[in-house]
Amino acid sequence: MQRCIQLAQFGEAGAPPNPLVGAVIVCRGRIIGEGYHRRCGGPHAEVNAIRSVSDQSLLSQSTLYVSLEPCAHYGKTPPCADLIIEKGIPRVVVGCIDPFAKVCGLGIRKLREAGVEVAVGALEDECRRLNRRFFTFHEKQRPWVTLKWAQSRDGFIDRLRRDDEAPAQLSTPFTQMLVHRLRACSQAILVGTQTALRDNPSLTNRLWPGGQPLRLVIDRHGILPPTLRLFDDSAPTHVYPTGDLTEILSDLHQRGIQSLLVEGGARLLRSFLEQGLWDEARVETAAISLGQGVRAPEIPLSLMTREEVVDGHKICYFAL
Repeated sequence: MQRCIQLAQFGEAGAPPNPLVGAVIVCRGRIIGEGYHRRCGGPHAEVNAIRSVSDQSLLSQSTLYVSLEPCAHYGKTPPCADLIIEKGIPRVVVGCIDPFAKVCGLGIRKLREAGVEVAVGALEDECRRLNRRFFTFHEKQRPWVTLKWAQSRDGFIDRLRRDDEAPAQLSTPFTQMLVHRLRACSQAILVGTQTALRDNPSLTNRLWPGGQPLRLVIDRHGILPPTLRLFDDSAPTHVYPTGDLTEILSDLHQRGIQSLLVEGGARLLRSFLEQGLWDEARVETAAISLGQGVRAPEIPLSLMTREEVVDGHKICYFAL
């Protein structure tokens, strides 16, 4: 199952909004086939694993390990449960149950009714963590929310400045590239009105391969000019005339958005923190001090899951 999880991560760029899934086929203690879900709309992990087995006669003596329950419905591809039954695979080990309503135990039931031995729950926590965005979307009816900001050593996210001044540069070129990697893994990215006005960000993924997230901005009073970079044609943009975070997250769920990256400003980030509407946070602390400015949000250190030093900057990760 550890190998399934490792394989599944190769689909990070292509599989979403479908879940990341890996599959391994074992016969007499030896791996004879592997596969993962490469891209949305393409063959699932189980299909790719079965196709990779050179001697198909061995399938009737094998165990299929898969990080997520095999599907039992017709979507863009036929049901994986049907293929497993057709190939005569006698035993299946599942990491965790699929929360999607059209699966959610039905794949396991179909396999068992066909006489397949099914074990569920191998490395379940790790398998759920792998698809935390997918699970949050289906179980909480909202996208997985990641908060991100950079701050100075003395706890400011920007200096006090005039509107025509550029924001303080608190990321290095390398850590900025890592932020763009985070953007590439997010379906949408959100900023507040003042951040849009004062920083005029593009909010595009320019430094890492992958698609462009849907750009979102809050503009309660309709004051954002159409000349902002947010409104160019480099990526789609949606404007919310409300600051009600619950309403925004509900709308994103309706749009099928499973992952949201919130990049500022400080007021918007604090709103997510205060309302408990977040799942993880990435805080980069630069080696410089600003002395005064816009105070960064604060997260209890008890919620920190890990920290690392990258290019001389400390990056801390938090989880709710």
